[in-house]
Amino acid sequence: MATKIRLARGGSKKKPFYRIVIADERAPRDGNFIEKIGNFNPMVPKDHKERVVISKERAEHWLKVGAQPTDRVQRILFDLGMMEAPKITEKTKKHLPKAKAQERIKAKEEAALKAEEDAKAAAEAAKAEAEKPAEEAPAPTEAAESQEEASTETVAEEAPAEEAAPETETPAEPEKAEEVKEEEQPKE
Repeated sequence: MATKIRLARGGSKKKPFYRIVIADERAPRDGNFIEKIGNFNPMVPKDHKERVVISKERAEHWLKVGAQPTDRVQRILFDLGMMEAPKITEKTKKHLPKAKAQERIKAKEEAALKAEEDAKAAAEAAKAEAEKPAEEAPAPTEAAESQEEASTETVAEEAPAEEAAPETETPAEPEKAEEVKEEEQPKE
């Protein structure tokens, strides 16, 4: 007779409670069983001591005799350190993305690789500039200082121009108003 270590459901609707039982594999889930070796209550927190209550001696005995645990019971026994984790195998490819999604993923990966290569090239260029001899280094620094002076001069020149612009705009507006008045007079 082939035996299984499995869960038999109890409890009410939306409040499950399971017994860990040894049963003939042909028996229904909640039907006859040979021996009850523990309880499993999924409604309590995972770290609660009453979530899994099991007789380790009886479980070890039935495992030695040849009883096969179901995946969930094997996971419970793994958490208690009595067995290895169950192997989960994927038998279909339905869980994989479709063709267009795989193309998009591939394009993103290629873009990421290109960005990494560009970053490495920029880092190498910066490193090469840092390693230049001391004779060449002062020349770019002097050029940078002259560029900074030039930029401050242009900023200083732009500021008075901005102040002058509003002054020229205000007199222009009254002239336009006078032109409008002159146009209205001949019509009368």
